[in-house]
Amino acid sequence: MISVYLIDIIIMLVAAVIVVPFFQAARLGAVPGFLISGVIVGPSVLGLIDNVSEISHLAEFGVVLLLFVIGIELKPSRLWLMRKMVFGLGSLQIILTGFVIALVLYFAFNISLRSAILMGPALALSSTAFVLQILTEQKLLTSLYGRTSISILLMQDLAVVPLLALVPLLAFTELSIGEDIGLALIQSLMILGIVVLAGRYLLHPILHRVALSGNPEIFTASAVLIVLGTALATEHAGLSMAMGAFLAGLLISDSFYRHQIIAEIQPFRGILLGLFFMSMGMSLNINLLFENPLASILLVILLLLIKALILIPLSILFGLKTKIATAVALLLAQSGEFALVLFSLAYQSQVISDHLFQQLLLVVLLSMIATPVLAQYARKLAAQNKPTGADKMETPAKAPIVLAGFGRVGHRIGEILSHAGHPFVALDSDAQVVEDERTRGHPVYFGDVRKPEILRAAGACDAKIIIVTLNDPLATEEVVVSLRATYPGINIYARGNTLNDCRKLRNYGATGAVSENIEASLELTRMALNDIDPGNKQNEDLIQDFKKTYQAQIDQITSLED
Repeated sequence: MISVYLIDIIIMLVAAVIVVPFFQAARLGAVPGFLISGVIVGPSVLGLIDNVSEISHLAEFGVVLLLFVIGIELKPSRLWLMRKMVFGLGSLQIILTGFVIALVLYFAFNISLRSAILMGPALALSSTAFVLQILTEQKLLTSLYGRTSISILLMQDLAVVPLLALVPLLAFTELSIGEDIGLALIQSLMILGIVVLAGRYLLHPILHRVALSGNPEIFTASAVLIVLGTALATEHAGLSMAMGAFLAGLLISDSFYRHQIIAEIQPFRGILLGLFFMSMGMSLNINLLFENPLASILLVILLLLIKALILIPLSILFGLKTKIATAVALLLAQSGEFALVLFSLAYQSQVISDHLFQQLLLVVLLSMIATPVLAQYARKLAAQNKPTGADKMETPAKAPIVLAGFGRVGHRIGEILSHAGHPFVALDSDAQVVEDERTRGHPVYFGDVRKPEILRAAGACDAKIIIVTLNDPLATEEVVVSLRATYPGINIYARGNTLNDCRKLRNYGATGAVSENIEASLELTRMALNDIDPGNKQNEDLIQDFKKTYQAQIDQITSLED
């Protein structure tokens, strides 16, 4: 039995390794690549894997982890800063688009009311992962076009929660639709209250105790336990596991352990989420496309038109120019991964039939494949817009300085930066240091800076300067090497102990390196000279000359070794 699963895993990995990079190179995105990989190895094409249902059960954990990470990233403070576009434009887009699609499905395609109520809002959602990838490649994340798109996506991410709660309740055919929706709302609020209370009084103390142990494996296990435990609790309450994971993430969003937890969860999330999309591809009946390709293409065009034609006037209503509004509508016209999640849960709960499930998978997949072409037109339209003062949108500020380590040296640097009015974010692996500094109001988070994921989660990619203040020379070298390879354009300053340490750090890519020992020696010498011969200006000149000579030695040795 184990060998069978091992063969299936190898087959899926081989398919993903071959197909996904090809789709990414063609700028079609990783999600369609995983879907097509699943189609190829699944029963519809090569038939290399036939136990699709068992793989789907394992793949559900990918969705759970996805919702958990999204919950962490949806900080209440972030939503409040972008409240106009998130809660205004985002809410109207979901409500109106979902309502229109549900009406079309019910009256034009004779879909049952229960199915239409879920399918309408689900198809109104766009692909968060796909759109963010496109905006990153286009380098337009911070443009008005990019910020508006992100605001709508944030609201769509929030909308997943009530939709997840609605799926299991729609499966109870003896209840009326009104009762279903009412129960969904009541149960969602009750579960939310219980989880919030439990998280508020139990989550942080538990994480603090685990972090004090200094065992990274136990911290990883604790992070996974939080996700799966909350997911299991909400499932037993009649809701979905994904909803519980989202609530757990939301509770951790303001915790100073969030960056470390994200770094621990991300590898699991990436692998299992890819497995989920592959399982969707394996479930897809590709013959449905070949039987009637024209009908499938027309359905996709209809979906794209409905979403775009609703979003364009809404965006104009919220002050966007016509070209920007059209660009946003084209970028968000596709359906996305959350629709796949909801349709999968609906199919398992028998809310939608097998044939309808297959057709929906096909429409979602084709709409995502069409997105890169639409995104190119959207980019051209966005490029024609000249930003004005009216185009500015309030967005969360990014800290331009990241401190890797907040011990004695990092603490002093942080205090000076605070007095100078320069925002920063600091990371430290000592839970007690983090706890103490947070009580003083410093933006310090728990995390092992030797892991690139930690620095990325803390915003290193948006920083102008990264200062490494670790007391461990080997760890400092490791961090500098990783940072320089990952962020070649960022200035990196590092703390060394000796001349040799500083030389190595400069060789490894540090913009500047300072020896703590030499600085202490110079300051002690300055104090002694001023005590022996007060008022002599040559004392300071001697100190500065020695300092320049020492720095020149670092630069000279570095150039010789290069």
